[in-house]
Amino acid sequence: MAEQFPGGVLDLLEAAGDRTVFEHAGRSVTGGQLLASVRRVTAGLRRRGVRRADGVALLLGVSPEAFAAVIAAHTLGARVVGVRPGLTERQRAHLLDDVGHRVTDRDDGPPGTALILADLLSAPDDGVRPRPAARPRDVARLIHTSGSTGLPKACAQTYRAMTGAWALRPEAWPPAVRELAGRLDRFLVFGTLASQVMMEYGLLALAAGGTLVTADPPTFPDAFVRHRATASVITVARLRKLVAIQRETPVDLGSLRALMVSGSPLLPKDLIEAADVLGPVVFHGYGQTETGMISMATPEDEPGSLGVPPVTVEVRGATGRPVPPGAVGELFVRTDAQADGYWREPVLTEEVFTGGWVRTRDLGRIDTEGRLWLTGRARDVIIVNANVHYAGPVEQVLATHPSVAEAYVVAVPDEDTGEAVHAFVVPAAGHVPELGALRASVASRLGEASAPTRLTLIEEVPLTPAGKPDKRRLAAG
Repeated sequence: MAEQFPGGVLDLLEAAGDRTVFEHAGRSVTGGQLLASVRRVTAGLRRRGVRRADGVALLLGVSPEAFAAVIAAHTLGARVVGVRPGLTERQRAHLLDDVGHRVTDRDDGPPGTALILADLLSAPDDGVRPRPAARPRDVARLIHTSGSTGLPKACAQTYRAMTGAWALRPEAWPPAVRELAGRLDRFLVFGTLASQVMMEYGLLALAAGGTLVTADPPTFPDAFVRHRATASVITVARLRKLVAIQRETPVDLGSLRALMVSGSPLLPKDLIEAADVLGPVVFHGYGQTETGMISMATPEDEPGSLGVPPVTVEVRGATGRPVPPGAVGELFVRTDAQADGYWREPVLTEEVFTGGWVRTRDLGRIDTEGRLWLTGRARDVIIVNANVHYAGPVEQVLATHPSVAEAYVVAVPDEDTGEAVHAFVVPAAGHVPELGALRASVASRLGEASAPTRLTLIEEVPLTPAGKPDKRRLAAG
């Protein structure tokens, strides 16, 4: 039986030895040095009373020491809570509500309430490889959702799930991940390792023999040039800005081999333009906090496709039964790394985690070749005259109009129909979208009830701290 997580990470660092695995603020850190930091922080946490199953919040960035703290907390079998930047005070308090220990770079709270990382690193190093203390069903981490619908929900992922995840197991890498892994020589990390995506791709880079290179805050494309980065994670909004900058004032991005886009759908036209400007470097990932990665499209996949899922996916219709290939329905997923449920939310857990499956609340289809295509969110709906109309297809039609660069749809109250479609549109360069033309385009494809009755032009969509379009702010005006 495989040793529990983070045993695989400790093995990687030990095997790396004198090889540089982290570059940060002008420093090069070897695998052996990083492993020594893990040992010291583990000892420091233990001396300060951290035990198996304790809650440990990490308020840290992306330094080698922050990475060591994450691995050390897991080595002790703690329940790790990552706190990402950009949260409101209410959201931050919600994340810290059920945590006994806080690890931070600086003590900015009441005396004695935080464990300072520098103090933990001052613990003596006994030179002995730590032995992971967790049991398989212990909760390894609480991964919080984006909070785009209010307070973030905490997905409870066990140590068994983290041990079974694909990142540290090259023999389990699906073809798309294997293709990506070969491009992660110098993986640019930024923000926080509390990011599920950043941490998992970081572990994949280490497993592939790559180096983690920090850039905080990242300025694209300069960060790629300055750090000779071969890969990084990027949101859809940042990808669009990078493409625009590179068109206007190009720089040499010859080292760049992979950009992993996640967090929100990527329109085919954006992918085609990115490939034209940046080359074949975009990998479009699809996953959820609840499940981890579900599927990934490589630069060779057809724009709009998410590739062939390497996990079990069922497309189910309104009756709850699977539908034929090509038919649209709600996606239900099984993965080795999925969460067991939501932390202390049994009603919501029963709704989403059902019979070993995770109900994604996403709509999509699987074609006859097994490729996955998304069409929208099952809960992102406008109810017109008591009939449900999904926002995703409306947004896709609007985004294909020549006057539109981006489109977002929300429901607004309507005296006659109950709700109606309100479209928020980023104009294409040199165009001014008109409501009549957009209504006609949608009505011809989806019917009159799906056509927008209101139109607001915006310069850019507001984003959540996780980098996703914030429709709540749009709807609130």
